[in-house]
Amino acid sequence: MNETKTVLVIDDSRVSRLMARQFILSKQPGWQVEEAGTGEEGIEKVKNLSPVLILIDVNMPGMGGLAAAEHLRAACPAAHISLCTANVQNATRNRANELGIGFLEKPITEARIHALIGALE
Repeated sequence: MNETKTVLVIDDSRVSRLMARQFILSKQPGWQVEEAGTGEEGIEKVKNLSPVLILIDVNMPGMGGLAAAEHLRAACPAAHISLCTANVQNATRNRANELGIGFLEKPITEARIHALIGALE
């Protein structure tokens, strides 16, 4: 029996969150997808979740994705965290590597999300 896994999508774009949700559920319809619109909201939400995957945008109002990812890594050491961003600068990639988090380029596609989830199954 498959256990229900939780994914947290943190992005200030409602459209990006909805697309990520759709792509995740098309691959794993039994999974629970939670959303947050800011880094701060994501950090607060994760206190009551045990996500296997956290997708987080880099450029958001308030706390940016990299800063939030540091907090999320400490709060959820077993979760796979992936930056999901159009910001493809080397400095961003390098910082993600330092934090031990993945990097998923926007625009997100169903194929990219499915490949990422496939690695978690």
